[in-house]
Amino acid sequence: MVDHTQATKTISLDQYGIKNAKVRYQLSPEQLHDLTIAKEQGVEASSGAIAVNTGEFTGRSPKDRFIVKDDITKDRVWWGNINIPFASDKFEKLYAKVVDYLSDREVFVRDSYACADENYKLNIRVINEYPWSNQFAYNMFLRPDEEELKNFSPEWTIVNAPGFMADPEIDGTRQHNFAILDFTRKIALIGGTGYTGEIKKGIFSALNFVLPVFKNTLPMHCSANVGEDGDTAIFFGLSGTGKTTLSTDPDRSLIGDDEHGWTNENTVFNFEGGCYAKVINLSRDQEPEIYDAIKKGAILENVIMDANGNVDFKDTSITQNTRVSYPIHHIENIKVPSIGKNPKNIFFLTADAFGVLPPISKLTPGQAAYHFISGYTAKVAGTEAGINEPLPSFSACFGAPFMPLHPTKYAEMLSAKMQDAGVNVWLVNTGWTGGPYGIGTRMKLKYTRAMITAAIDGSLEAANKDNYHVHSVFGVKQPRTCPNVPTEVLSPRTTWNNDEGYYKAAYKLSESFRENFKQFEEYANQDILDGAPNVK
Repeated sequence: MVDHTQATKTISLDQYGIKNAKVRYQLSPEQLHDLTIAKEQGVEASSGAIAVNTGEFTGRSPKDRFIVKDDITKDRVWWGNINIPFASDKFEKLYAKVVDYLSDREVFVRDSYACADENYKLNIRVINEYPWSNQFAYNMFLRPDEEELKNFSPEWTIVNAPGFMADPEIDGTRQHNFAILDFTRKIALIGGTGYTGEIKKGIFSALNFVLPVFKNTLPMHCSANVGEDGDTAIFFGLSGTGKTTLSTDPDRSLIGDDEHGWTNENTVFNFEGGCYAKVINLSRDQEPEIYDAIKKGAILENVIMDANGNVDFKDTSITQNTRVSYPIHHIENIKVPSIGKNPKNIFFLTADAFGVLPPISKLTPGQAAYHFISGYTAKVAGTEAGINEPLPSFSACFGAPFMPLHPTKYAEMLSAKMQDAGVNVWLVNTGWTGGPYGIGTRMKLKYTRAMITAAIDGSLEAANKDNYHVHSVFGVKQPRTCPNVPTEVLSPRTTWNNDEGYYKAAYKLSESFRENFKQFEEYANQDILDGAPNVK
């Protein structure tokens, strides 16, 4: 057992209003692991990872995410159902209650930073009620060395109190849980939820405001990797579409799996120091790098284990959103530092449960902007209460819950960078083939990997340069041939073996795209509007 009674030094939290706290500062992951077990807040899996249950919330709660409306944000934020305003005076009163709740308690404090590029570095202090939440912060943020800690000055502070329950009538929240960003005070205040994803997404949301507004840098909800020749590939996609899986490639170095910035110098840098991957149906055969990253230092969330600590990754009895967090150095093939140059290919990943989108297709600049703003994937039966058949799901910029600005702001920046860099943009369907969910089957991972490899090494373009098929509904360029992929797999219509049923489903999905895009039409230019799918 690691001695967890002492940290290297301690600090006072009086400046935050937290009085007489027993501060555990900068504990090692081993110390936090042991404390979690000692406090009976987690158990050790057979792999050596710690397994915790996040309680009532096993995912984010978008309707309980707020931004303080003040002089910095009032005229810049895209207010609405995604960015919900919160009064400054209400925040001040709620913050006072939270820090009073944390006073006289044992708390865990970690100094860390976001953004691997020194020019964009954001120092962060994380104050946690639970030791495993603090270990999550160690895993997910970048880790300063001892020399950097000597004169560390935090710019943003995360105050995380899962055990504090708000009173909606008094505190101005919707219910007892909340995640609130205050850009004037530079505080992310989180309470009433143990789901650790709120910690990292709070800082991601802050950077999604700060970088484009003050640094003219594009923030992206994406993964990225780099090849031996220095070419960077970027993977956009919503949860469950394969961002982490497809960017974790034994033949390419991982830059990061979720959050990046794209600078004017045409470099791509990771915001984070770790990975936060879904583990539903995880197997060593399919995803060996992620599977082997689950070891001492990793944190499993909401998984089911047997008496010997063996995880059943197929068991979703707690949630479909089972997760693991681990520091990026748990992956063998990583880019150090987490910065890539020369972006050459962008992949938009979608898990199309209707089974009508091609497994890979090439997009024009207008189509790329259209699909980026749309951010399409699909929800399948069973993922949420009340969902009995596939439903289209759109999240602008493949990350609307974390985007404080209007989606067209990010789309304009992406379009400019794509054209300046001369990148190829591909739409990749990691969802269903041969029919919709319930009839067809999920696209084989080995085929998706082969298509992405062919797109990156240029063999896909070389084989189809004058021979793409233009999809009659979505207008995208569909390759007729791809190395290491059966030809029939490339045509979704062929895999259906039912033309009438296929086109009926395809036009139904195209109508959903167009209906969703109505909210953006007045902001989009003609080139983007021309990227829309056809209607029947």
